[in-house]
Amino acid sequence: MPHMHLDTARITWLHTPTLNVRSATRRIGVLLFDGFWLLGPGTVVEMFQTANELSGSRAGEEQPYEVQFLSMDGGSVASSSSARIWTDRIDARFASGFDVLFIAGGYGAHVAARDERVLGWLRAVQSRTRAIETIGEGRLVLEAAGPTDSDGPQVNRYLSSVTGESALNASNDRNDCARSALMFIKRDLGAELARSVADRVMPGMAATWVPLPAEGGTLSVAEKIRAAARWMEANCDRPVSVADAAQVAAMSERNFLRRFKHEMQVTPSDYLLQVRLRIACNFLTETELPVDKIARRSGTGNGDRLAKIFRKRMALSPTEYRARSRVASEA
Repeated sequence: MPHMHLDTARITWLHTPTLNVRSATRRIGVLLFDGFWLLGPGTVVEMFQTANELSGSRAGEEQPYEVQFLSMDGGSVASSSSARIWTDRIDARFASGFDVLFIAGGYGAHVAARDERVLGWLRAVQSRTRAIETIGEGRLVLEAAGPTDSDGPQVNRYLSSVTGESALNASNDRNDCARSALMFIKRDLGAELARSVADRVMPGMAATWVPLPAEGGTLSVAEKIRAAARWMEANCDRPVSVADAAQVAAMSERNFLRRFKHEMQVTPSDYLLQVRLRIACNFLTETELPVDKIARRSGTGNGDRLAKIFRKRMALSPTEYRARSRVASEA
């Protein structure tokens, strides 16, 4: 499956031969540290529990997902809003790993990143976990644990912390968490159920986040291509594959590439890069966010990669662009 890399954040997905055979129920772990942002993990759990409700499982049948809150010592963990969540202690019971492990940080993550009990447990669990995602400072713990071996599959997504940011950014980060969970629900249970989950938990966002292929050939080719382009714009902060975009347009990959170039006058990769650059420019002009965070939010990976793209496309650095745009605005 070809992917439009375009200096995107480090995202890897490998199929592991060492995964244990699992039951139909997929294990979702949410590792918490003191001071974690409550709304992010809460949204993740709400997504998976809603998928359980909508899956049609009968009484006595296994549900698609089992969600567990975890912490270093177990018991009550305080969020940034002082609300507390009861957690299970990380121990040998979880040695078989997870289908997805979310690591949600807070000020406690800074301590955990130096605690060998946590790091040792995480290293042991990584090779048996299908996907890992981080929320806020949770990335510090994952980075301290170090990379998995070559057989250990992982998805590392860096959802930004909302500490000290506006309510708008908090809303954006909640959206990131919701879309992250929906990605796995769509993979496991299909687009239609994922769309229903999105409708229930985040009303009004389903059509953007989980578009369904056009039915009955009612859209023209040009309309299908433009629908795919809108989907790419809505998901530009995430990895975007040609196959996914072609699915939105209900076309084969080869036909999609050819027709996209004809309709939009650029390739899908160039179009996606233009969108990401436009978003990065807006952030640089209108916010005080650091370049690294802007790079993650615009889907361009990190500050170094964003700077490389800026130098190649605009012959200046992101910091220079920000300064010039401010001067022009004041003038």
